[in-house]
Amino acid sequence: MGRDTTGPATHPDHGPDELCHEGTALYERALREGHVPDEDAAAAPCLVDLGLLHPSIEDAARLEPVAPAVALHRLLRASENRIAQERRREARLADLFEPLMRIDGGRTAGGGSSAVGVLSGSERIGRAITEAMADGSEELLAVQPHISHTRTPLAARAEALVRDQDFLDRGGRIRTLYQHTLRHAPSVVARYEQLRGDAQARTLDEITDRLLVVDRAVAFIPANADRTLALEIRHPVIAGFLATAFDRLWRLATPLYPLAARPAAQGGFTPRQRAIAALLVEGHTDTDIAERLGMNVRTARVHIAKLAATLGSESRAQLGYLIGRSGILDREG
Repeated sequence: MGRDTTGPATHPDHGPDELCHEGTALYERALREGHVPDEDAAAAPCLVDLGLLHPSIEDAARLEPVAPAVALHRLLRASENRIAQERRREARLADLFEPLMRIDGGRTAGGGSSAVGVLSGSERIGRAITEAMADGSEELLAVQPHISHTRTPLAARAEALVRDQDFLDRGGRIRTLYQHTLRHAPSVVARYEQLRGDAQARTLDEITDRLLVVDRAVAFIPANADRTLALEIRHPVIAGFLATAFDRLWRLATPLYPLAARPAAQGGFTPRQRAIAALLVEGHTDTDIAERLGMNVRTARVHIAKLAATLGSESRAQLGYLIGRSGILDREG
């Protein structure tokens, strides 16, 4: 009995390293029973194409399963061959472009346009970050403001977690700055409980916009408000400047992981209240304060009301005066 190699019209297309639902079920059945009728494979022609089923020597109308260990070894070997081909292709491209980069090297090193590139779209930005981290092996410096953390889709967070773990597995170190408002965020805590390696985190009241610096050689910063554009910076002076700015913020920050330290309250006022007080004195609105400190406006107003009650203020103008007279801002935070 011949097998219909075209399969039913509804059979889904998939790659050589995947199994469709029908194929998985039929292969499991063949392993349990030792064989399946030839006609049953019409619903999952991929099993024969992948070499997971083969005709029985004793009965041409039956298909017998290949042992999973044997099939896996064969598929992995095919994957290794594809990887080897890609590496040979990379070597050919490197040989082709190496003399061209020597010609362009002076302009790039001197700060030409190729030292700063514009990336468009979250997918392209994510791919560029992944490639930079794959080439890196020493240290990732990251600033993750409240808005970056809360607006990042779950799928992107999971992808970043895998990317960071790969970097740590190669012996790299990760240091990340968050805002104080994220100290008890479940997703942040869970992230560091999952990572294995030298991953550290600290927090500040205010931090810069999102920043990533890989090996102090390449940096990524947003280029617009909705983060659909980013700059990829490979100029050594600019990347070094951003890394130095990060280091200075890091020394001022409060440890979060691995040894969490609680920001100390001084004079009856918490660090967050002192930060709000400083912004109030500068004349910022409730919305500005909430945005800069990574909290919603309602929470900011609750803190402002507590400050006013503590200091005995009856108006916004009086609150600013009382803050200055109280000496809150003269104390070290």
